[in-house]
Amino acid sequence: MSKDSTRKTIFISELAEGRQLHDLFLVSRKNLAETKNGKPYLALTLMDRTGEIEARIWENAAHFDKIAEPGRIVAAEAQVKAFRDQLQLSITSLAPLADDECELSLFIPASKRSVKEMKQELAGLIETISDPHLHQLLASLFQGEVLQQFSKAPAAKQMHHAYLGGLLEHTLSVAGLAVRIAEHYPALDRDLLVAGALAHDLGKIREFSFAAVPFDYTTPGRLVGHLVLGSEMVRQQAGEIPDFPADRLDQLIHLILSHHGRHEFGAPCLPMTAEAILLHHLDDIDAKINFIDRLSEQVEPGNYQWSDYQRPLERFLLLRGPESAPADQAPPHGPRRNGTETDPEGDAADDSEGQAGRQRKLF
Repeated sequence: MSKDSTRKTIFISELAEGRQLHDLFLVSRKNLAETKNGKPYLALTLMDRTGEIEARIWENAAHFDKIAEPGRIVAAEAQVKAFRDQLQLSITSLAPLADDECELSLFIPASKRSVKEMKQELAGLIETISDPHLHQLLASLFQGEVLQQFSKAPAAKQMHHAYLGGLLEHTLSVAGLAVRIAEHYPALDRDLLVAGALAHDLGKIREFSFAAVPFDYTTPGRLVGHLVLGSEMVRQQAGEIPDFPADRLDQLIHLILSHHGRHEFGAPCLPMTAEAILLHHLDDIDAKINFIDRLSEQVEPGNYQWSDYQRPLERFLLLRGPESAPADQAPPHGPRRNGTETDPEGDAADDSEGQAGRQRKLF
C-alpha cells in the first residue's frame, strides 16, 4: 500500500454530494443484508473525528464483509451520494490498514487539551490533598495501567466529553470547580470534596472496554455500572493502606455512589453530606456545559442560533457560535446525527450510561 493511501485527507464533515474519494475511515458498525431480490449487500457506518456516515457496498459484499470489521480502519474508494436527504457513501473498494499505520485521534474525537499537561495537573491536585490517607489513596490509584486507561477513556459514549481524554478532562474540570467552591465555603471538608471529585468517575475505566474502537461497554459496566465499580476500586485500594479510617472511607465512597444525585439516575443513595450535594451539582454543571459547548461549535462563529429540541435537557437552546474558527478546521467533536441528540420524536435515546430511561442524565 502506498504512503499516500495511508494518509487521511478529507473528513466526514467536509463531504459533499458527487465527490469521488479514496480515503480512510474507521468502521463503527456493519450489517450483511439482502436486497428485495435476494442479493447480498453490506451496510456500514463509518466514522472519523468529525462524525459518522452511512455507507453501502453493493458488489462483492461477502468478500468485503471479512474486511470491514467494527473497530478496523479501512481505506475506501467511494462516491458521495444523497439518500433521503442524507449523504451516504457508495463504496466500490475497501482495504484494511494495520493498527499502527495512522493516528487513532484522526478517527475518534479527542480532547483539545494535551494529555501530558492534564496528567501533570492531576498529579498537582493530588499533591494539594493534606489528609495523609486520602493523599496516599489517590496517589496509589492514579498510576500505572489505571492512569493510562483513565487518560485515554471518554467520559461517556455520546453525551458529554465523549472523546479520547474526555474522562480526564471532565474529572479535572470538576475537581477545579471543587477547589474554587471550597475556597468560597471554608466550612467544607476541602480534601474530601476534591478527593471525591477526582475519584467520582474512576469506575468508567471498568465500565468501558478499550480492547477495540469504537469503545463499548463491558459486561460489568452494563450489569453493575461505574458508580459501584468505582467504589469497589477505591475500597479495595484503601484496604492496602494501613489504618485507613473507616469513617473517612465511608464518606468518600458516599460521594462516589451518590454523585448522580437521584435514584432514577442510577444513584444507589441520595447525597447526604454537604460535600456530596456539591459534587453532584458540580458534576452535572460540567457535563451540561460541555454538552452545550459541543452544540455551539456547530453555530456560525459570533452568531446566535436556536438549536433543535434537545431531549436530554428537554428544551430548545439559544446558542452562540465560537468567536472564530479557521475555515479549514472541522468541528473537533463532530456534527449531530439525526435522531440522536436533536429529534424530539425520535426513539434513539442516548445510551451513554447503558441503561434505559436515563436519557436526560448527562453525567
